Amino acid sequence: MLTDRVAVVEAALDAAIDVAPAAVTLLDDDAVLRFATTLTAATARDLVADMVRSRALDVAARRLKAEGRGYYTISSAGHEHNAVVGQHLRTTDPAFLHYRSGAFMQARQRLGGVPVEQVFRDTLLSFMAAADDPVAGGRHKVWGSRDLWVPPQTSTIGSHPPKALGAAFAITRLRRLGIDSEVPHDAIVVCSLGDASANHATTLSAINATRWARRHGQPVPILFVIEDNGIGISVASPRDWIAGTFGGSPQLTFVDAVGDLVEVNDAVVHAVATCRGRRTPVLLRLPTVRLWGHAGSDVETAYRSLDDVERDEARDPLRAAVELLLAEGAASRAWLRALVDDTRHLVVELSAALGRAPVLSSAAAVIAPLAPFDGDATRREAREVAAAVGTKRRREHFGATLPEEITNTTRTTLGAHLNHALHDELLARPTAIVFGEDVGRKGGVYHVTAGLQRDFGGTRVFDTLLDETTILGTAQGAGLLGLLPIAEIQYLAYIHNALDQLRGEACSLQFFSAGQWRNPMVVRIAGWAYQRGFGGHFHNDNSIGALRDIPGLMIASPSRGDDAVRMLRGAVASAAVNGSVVAFVEPIALYHHKDLHEPGDGGWLTTYPAPGEVLLPGELGLHGAARGDADVLVVTYANGVLMALQAARELAALGIRVRVADLRWLAPLPMAAVVAEASVVGRVLVADEARATAGGIADAVIAGLVEAGFRGPMRSVRSADSYVPLGPAADHVLLHSAAIVAAAADLARQD
Repeated sequence: MLTDRVAVVEAALDAAIDVAPAAVTLLDDDAVLRFATTLTAATARDLVADMVRSRALDVAARRLKAEGRGYYTISSAGHEHNAVVGQHLRTTDPAFLHYRSGAFMQARQRLGGVPVEQVFRDTLLSFMAAADDPVAGGRHKVWGSRDLWVPPQTSTIGSHPPKALGAAFAITRLRRLGIDSEVPHDAIVVCSLGDASANHATTLSAINATRWARRHGQPVPILFVIEDNGIGISVASPRDWIAGTFGGSPQLTFVDAVGDLVEVNDAVVHAVATCRGRRTPVLLRLPTVRLWGHAGSDVETAYRSLDDVERDEARDPLRAAVELLLAEGAASRAWLRALVDDTRHLVVELSAALGRAPVLSSAAAVIAPLAPFDGDATRREAREVAAAVGTKRRREHFGATLPEEITNTTRTTLGAHLNHALHDELLARPTAIVFGEDVGRKGGVYHVTAGLQRDFGGTRVFDTLLDETTILGTAQGAGLLGLLPIAEIQYLAYIHNALDQLRGEACSLQFFSAGQWRNPMVVRIAGWAYQRGFGGHFHNDNSIGALRDIPGLMIASPSRGDDAVRMLRGAVASAAVNGSVVAFVEPIALYHHKDLHEPGDGGWLTTYPAPGEVLLPGELGLHGAARGDADVLVVTYANGVLMALQAARELAALGIRVRVADLRWLAPLPMAAVVAEASVVGRVLVADEARATAGGIADAVIAGLVEAGFRGPMRSVRSADSYVPLGPAADHVLLHSAAIVAAAADLARQD
């Protein structure tokens, strides 16, 4: 029955044009519709045209679906007042949009000079998941435009406000740093979402962070727009929930856009002017109505009565706007009739002309923009950036002795090397910023960021509030606007508080924009186990299964100080060149570790690599016996490398020669290099310090070897499926060198 509601609403619009009372005299273009208001007749006509065009595309989406040519039916019908928001923003104001933003996009594209025919064609292609869709290339229906600063969003259930906050923060940071950007320094950011999504923890996190920043005196030019239609799929929002929740929040200006098109326009003008002029966060409640259910597949009568549906149809903002224009003399009946008829005709004509648009035709085509990587360009960029700094400037920064000039007798630790590497990156890259909890004056919990804020200032090195969602959102927004974020998550377990900021947002951006947008970032994460002074899953976490599940995410995990430097340089260079999102998991237990076999041997200390030297995905670290002489290849990473080398000495006493392969990069895994080593050595032991069930990489390495045709003996040793207890009890559940010795000895006896 409700499939007929589209026709009912369309007929009501026609009736409004044909029979609603009309003013005798038409207003001049510059005349306001009502005394002491701001909406002129010309602007009112533009807005109604935007609304009509958005509605016609919504109808077309339903038609395409019925014809088997379309795949997306979440409509903007009833939300057309968001065209007013689009009208009063600039096309250089970044916009992170709700999926019911059709009218907003019509206004923005109109202001950007995009021809109506192109707007319609592009939107229809997106409904059809067509490979020629200029935004996502057929990967999803998204609102987006590279030229008009609308990064694509998919299902905006409150996951996008943190990066909108990050973009607003970056606008001010770019100005302070004197860095030019596509986005002007007086721009504001708009972030729109539904009333149900306003309850999402991620949304609340972002709004809280804006208030926190404002309380600290920081400019935060962001306009949150909550399009309040009173229902989330089938669950009603409590009456006045948005106003009651946010209306009295300190450091957040609340504007309620209640009323007809004239009143909504005045409210939006006020909200935008407040946000832009005072550089302060504003929350605009935009009352809307949801027509035609959540989507075309939604059987609305399962949870709503027909009376409720008809009451909402009576509140149709498009019909009300048409009646207003006629009553106030802002438009003639003939003009409105022509607008609706011509728009409907054009959409139908273009839909027919597109036929069955070709869709993406292969897995390779689908995946192409996910995580582009050019190794040669990345190496070249790292060398050029290092060379541009020069020795003289580095001596001015580090002092008479450069990190790489420290003698072998005073080699240093992994943590100290990372600190030097961060100094070098900030020195070489004016757009690089370092931030996270406790990274500033304290220098990080493990002192890896010590001295950075002192040497580079609080604009480039700064503390955030205790919220990983905000940290990763800040990284996304900053990367979008041209900065190069190096964010810190204090412990591996903490990233799970905000994992979808990587999974659903950061790593999907290039994919859903067909490579037109990118948010480069390196996320430093203190991780892994083997800390005697800590227990539990908060500080001693040994699982990266959730990270390895994220398409396109690069994961690095060094074991030695010299490797850590080269890998960090490679990660930052790849972010700069390829737009990469990199999780850089640093083994906490090795930050300040010095010895390999005996106390005082200094076997785990290394020298600082020369500037420009990098390590990239695909490159193994190889230690121990030569490839042709080894009896067992131990494939491992991070703490496992230290344990494997300790085990190798014990095994050598048994006459078993071990070659240790340090994976270094856990995504993408360097399988080609592993296969090459395994095919010569003949026996493979995977030593994985993560939890046995999908916590690490053992399953993927063994599967990769099998699929590559390796048929030699294989096995793995892994940590137990357990949280890590405090103190010596951890030895019972974590991988240790004795397990490597036993497994390797057993493998060596096999043919």
